[in-house]
Amino acid sequence: MLAIARALMSDPRILLIDELSLGLSPLVVDEILARLLERNKAGLSILLIEQFVHRALGIADRIYVLKKGRVSFSGTPSAAIHVGAVEEAYL
Repeated sequence: MLAIARALMSDPRILLIDELSLGLSPLVVDEILARLLERNKAGLSILLIEQFVHRALGIADRIYVLKKGRVSFSGTPSAAIHVGAVEEAYL
């Protein structure tokens, strides 16, 4: 949480976040995601790498699914769900 706060202090144009949920309670993660979504709507671009896919799908404009180190899907969350791209990569 401190790292995110420090990054936001510099008023970046893009924020790269790797595993936001690591070590945080689900309630805290939901609160941080809500605040980041507000910042995104105000113009901040966010690249989020997240293991809990359902959270990322809920806020993303665009997603990339990696499979064995390669992009296996690129598109909107609804398109990924429609074609089963996430399930295919994880199952």
